[in-house]
Amino acid sequence: MDTQGVTTDPHLQQFIEVESQKQRFQQLVHQMTDVCWEKCMDKPGPKLESRTEVCFINCVERFIDTSQFILNRLEQTQRTRGSFSETITD
Repeated sequence: MDTQGVTTDPHLQQFIEVESQKQRFQQLVHQMTDVCWEKCMDKPGPKLESRTEVCFINCVERFIDTSQFILNRLEQTQRTRGSFSETITD
């Protein structure tokens, strides 16, 4: 245990990180489903119309592209801030 009484077992930490990633992924899928359903589904029927299918495909692709863009920008911003902080403290 560390000084705060928290176990620092690397296997437990890895398990928690993997489970957190799964949860974030599930939230992302749920959010994407909500957004694309509202955007593309006019009226549910016995089969998916081709225009609705194309809308879903485009919506999912844009959602993934946008999410990836945002993640890349956040990582870039954190790296920039990190190197800026290191420069200030040196």
